[in-house]
Amino acid sequence: MRILLAEDDARIGSNVEAALTLAGYAVDRQSDGEEAWFRGDTEEYDAVVLDLGLPTLDGLTVLKRWRRAGRTAPVLILTGRGNWDERVEGIDAGADDYLTKPFRVEELVARLRALIRRSTGHAGPVIEVGEIALDTRQMRVSRLGQPIALSPQEYRLVAYLMHHRNRVVDQVELTQHLYLQDFERDSNAIEVLVGRVRKKLGTAVIETRRGFGYIIAETPE
Repeated sequence: MRILLAEDDARIGSNVEAALTLAGYAVDRQSDGEEAWFRGDTEEYDAVVLDLGLPTLDGLTVLKRWRRAGRTAPVLILTGRGNWDERVEGIDAGADDYLTKPFRVEELVARLRALIRRSTGHAGPVIEVGEIALDTRQMRVSRLGQPIALSPQEYRLVAYLMHHRNRVVDQVELTQHLYLQDFERDSNAIEVLVGRVRKKLGTAVIETRRGFGYIIAETPE
């Protein structure tokens, strides 16, 4: 799962980036409104953390531009204490949730997890497909109740496919959502990653649909 973090306060940005990385997300961090808008308009993200007080282009304008362009990634806005009018305007502009500064990073991570789950049609924190369960709170994958040790990148792959269960996801989409923008996108990287996960979860868990991509399905074919 890939997150865009747009925050110009260096301390807040560093703390949030560290917390999100620890929670298993790939984080693209921007401190400038124009650059944040460009990244969100040209790259694919699973969610955005957007400060409204960005320089060069304020967060509200960034959000409005994304929504007008049809960008649907869930957005969590950050506002200053007491700026209730900003919160209302942000929600009306298409934000999905907001946090008031100062905040606890644990709450931000929890809210972001919930936004991503809801955006992919999952209400609860545990997503199950057949023998496999993904606990989004604990960042844990298990098979038949037994925890499976995965690397951070392996976990991101399983998490993305589980969130989008029963849908074929091609290599381009997986690369866009698992790796940072400056990652050297080797065409074999996803294939190698899938192979490693199959060795741990079982070869039948992730199916290959030739010419289309990969899928974790309720009823494997």
